[in-house]
Amino acid sequence: MESYIKTANMQAGYQKKVIIKDVNINIEKGQIITVIGPNGAGKSTILKSMARQLQLIGGSIYLDGKDIYNITASDLSKKMAIVFTERLKGDMMTCMDVVATGRYPYTGRFGTLSEEDNKIVNEAMELVNVSNLKDYDFDKISDGQRQRVMLARAICQEPEVIIMDEPTSFLDIKHKIEFMSLLQELRNKKELTVIMSVHELELAQRVSDKIVCLNGDTVDRIGTPDEIFVDGYIKNLFHIETGNFDEEDTCMELKKPEGMAETFVIAGGGKGRHIYRYLQRNNIPFITGIIYDNDLDYPVARALSSKVICEKAFEEVNEDKVNEAIRVLKDCKHVISCKESFGTFEKFNEEILTYAKGNGIKITIM
Repeated sequence: MESYIKTANMQAGYQKKVIIKDVNINIEKGQIITVIGPNGAGKSTILKSMARQLQLIGGSIYLDGKDIYNITASDLSKKMAIVFTERLKGDMMTCMDVVATGRYPYTGRFGTLSEEDNKIVNEAMELVNVSNLKDYDFDKISDGQRQRVMLARAICQEPEVIIMDEPTSFLDIKHKIEFMSLLQELRNKKELTVIMSVHELELAQRVSDKIVCLNGDTVDRIGTPDEIFVDGYIKNLFHIETGNFDEEDTCMELKKPEGMAETFVIAGGGKGRHIYRYLQRNNIPFITGIIYDNDLDYPVARALSSKVICEKAFEEVNEDKVNEAIRVLKDCKHVISCKESFGTFEKFNEEILTYAKGNGIKITIM
């Protein structure tokens, strides 16, 4: 498909100082694009330049085939809405007054809202679940409520593009899910194009059609979530040296405990993760096994344990693995098991627990 928004060798920054350069992005209509990268990498700079809030230092931006600087402010405001983190001064305005300013590109010089304009304002507030705030003073509501009101304002502007800088920063988990679900709905129903920066990598992975990764002063990679969230890439992009980030399930873990491991954790089936994190919080190094490498426990075990005894998915656990676990167990003083009894396909872990019982090793069931 032909690009709806295109940047060509874009250079952007402040006071003629280049922050980000050689930006070449092609965005199709109806795509959700997220921009990620370390703090200071230029995420806000790119978005503000695309929204024409910053003058380009070099290169070009095209919207629907036209240079963005050749589009009048009135026409641009009918095509593009922006939701940035800067706090808007309400000046004694109600939330409904703020949302209604999204209709100003359509009201003419006197700014009088028609019956149809008021209908659109009300529908936008209902869509974002802020109708109950319509008579509240905008300056006195919470940051999360303010963010949702600003989204309603952008929606009632009826744009083809919404540009948002960290739109979920002040939202709780409930409203983050609702927010992202609404963006997908608008994309699917109205071919709305969304360009936004986010810090929550799990949201970027789940909602994006494409992800733009910034590193240093340039675009490091552009791709689908499957192309971006590959083993080791995010860790390198964000220069993670302490702890771990698992790209497959966007799972972050803190630094693993240090020292000699004298605790053995029998886990599997996703039952061991809470044990691993409990031990990490208490700085208790541990060994764990036997788990399959596709088990829900495995990413956390790999990040936090001193050693993982694992088997490839769908393979039978052979006696060598059991013997390896028992050899390690001989040097441990404590066994923590996620269960007391095991099913037919977990007999290898039952064998390990039985050995611990028979050799006087302390056992805790968690």
